[in-house]
Amino acid sequence: MKGKLLLLSMACAVGGAFAQWSPQGDKIKTQWAEKIDVNNVLPEYPRPIMERADWQNLNGLWQYAIRPVGEAAPADYDGQILVPFAVESSLSGVMKRLGSENELWYERTFTVPSSWKGKNVLLHFGAVDWKAEVFVNDVKVGMHKGGYTPFSFDITPYLKGGSQKLVVKVWDGTDEGYQPRGKQVNRPEGIWYTPVSGIWQTVWMEPVNAKHIAQVVATPDIDMKTLRVSVPTEGTTPADIVEVVLKDGDAVVATGKAAAGQCLELAVPDMKLWSPDSPFLYDMQVSLYAKGRLQDRVDSYAAMRKVSVKRDANGIMRLQLNNKDCFHFGPLDQGWWPDGLYTAPTDEALVYDIQKTKDFGYNMIRKHVKVEPARWYTYCDRIGLLVWQDMPNGDRSPQWQMHNYFNGTEQVRTPESEANYRREWKEIMDYLMPYPSVAVWVPFNEAWGQFKTPEIVEWTKAYDPSRLVNPASGGNHYRVGDMLDLHHYPDPLLFLYEADRPTVLGEYGGIGLPLEGHLWQPDKNWGYVQFKNSKEVTDQYEEYAEKLMKLAKSGFSGAVYTQTTDVEGEVNGLMTYDRKVIKLEEDRLRAINQKVCNVLGE
Repeated sequence: MKGKLLLLSMACAVGGAFAQWSPQGDKIKTQWAEKIDVNNVLPEYPRPIMERADWQNLNGLWQYAIRPVGEAAPADYDGQILVPFAVESSLSGVMKRLGSENELWYERTFTVPSSWKGKNVLLHFGAVDWKAEVFVNDVKVGMHKGGYTPFSFDITPYLKGGSQKLVVKVWDGTDEGYQPRGKQVNRPEGIWYTPVSGIWQTVWMEPVNAKHIAQVVATPDIDMKTLRVSVPTEGTTPADIVEVVLKDGDAVVATGKAAAGQCLELAVPDMKLWSPDSPFLYDMQVSLYAKGRLQDRVDSYAAMRKVSVKRDANGIMRLQLNNKDCFHFGPLDQGWWPDGLYTAPTDEALVYDIQKTKDFGYNMIRKHVKVEPARWYTYCDRIGLLVWQDMPNGDRSPQWQMHNYFNGTEQVRTPESEANYRREWKEIMDYLMPYPSVAVWVPFNEAWGQFKTPEIVEWTKAYDPSRLVNPASGGNHYRVGDMLDLHHYPDPLLFLYEADRPTVLGEYGGIGLPLEGHLWQPDKNWGYVQFKNSKEVTDQYEEYAEKLMKLAKSGFSGAVYTQTTDVEGEVNGLMTYDRKVIKLEEDRLRAINQKVCNVLGE
């Protein structure tokens, strides 16, 4: 990466006692757990789609304390925690439950490099689950609610000379509150997993001028051969100028200038299209000027691609990529780790699941009721995988709720719960809008907390017309959005069909294979069906794939196989939970999947 990492002294707040940290518990772990360096935890630049040259990583050993809700900041801490791993995880070095009756306190010190003098200092959090209050030198600088999106504060006014004190207080009710929380529950079993609380993505700082770039969002239109670039800024006036340079390697493809606050439209006449087969990305440099002087510059990237729907020659509505029929096919990806829970142990681990999904012959990933760090989406952009992005479920999410297939009874949320859902869903969309791999928004899954579906779906579609909306994957169905999504286990089954929208199989499969030595727990492991060896599982997988391809000819336009890896008590992954064993015969798996991805072209 181009980013320059300034190494930190961890004295004062943590006392330099690195040897005290070790993974906790006796659960299985990944190979990457052994590669963690507490002096250099997840050192990669956290946000490659908007990269500045100068930054500082605040990951590492912090002090922590768990105290009852409402108590003052602790005078004495309980020990050390390795940030950014959730307090319940092995890799945190703590592995304790938080619970809704407690708050989690973090503290550390840091210094601001002398080279940042005269700059504004932004303090960034990749994600904190769920409510975070942030204090710098005993001054509360801000608060954020939401477990899945990045947030930042300009902490410049609160800095002093020398060492700075940073305190974070977190509350997380998991499934006792209305907040989105995905698969987390206080009593894990079956498809429900261990709680995740506190800081679980990188904490970092960067220096900027008072006038600076806040985000870069590039929206392609391949029919018009243009790229629309929106560059929100901070501290600017209409007299300030934004410049965008689009490049293919060293060759400049297009340039444009606009007043701050105005969108740019770049002509891209000789387009190189992005697709899973050819994931081409243009480099993009974005600069901000005031009275001719450079105020900020970020490196970004963009892609020319289009996702849409269209009726084929046989009258079946199809998903399309770049105006061609495209059968979306990929695994249900939960994004859980036995040692880090929500957090991959290293960047090598983070990219591993994505690369293996590509190696397995898929062209898509359904990111299931979780949101990942920014680098995960950049890897999907670079490697070439479409992403269906779920909204994490929350509020009352009934386990195995019965529902009618069309216009079923929906949940009634409190005004506070509804407002929170809308706010967090918008934040997730805003966060992921720049990533070309994100092709489909999924606001609801299987009637879990589903409410006001037509209204939510119509708003989602209007807010981002450049992507498709899967209104309710396997849930209560309304004739809104861009597709009808069915779930059926274990084998594919086309039991509903709609003439005016593509029909997809949002979940199927779940073929189980428990492997001794790679299990989260000794018993109560399950899959929808179970076999005894890799050949048997691969044979069954192939049988389901053959059935799926026949159904694709008559109606299905996409499918999601459950799932990428085992997760806790679920043993129906393509890989074990510790990622040490690929459970299917990989060469056969790849050949089968490539046939499925190309089924509409046969």
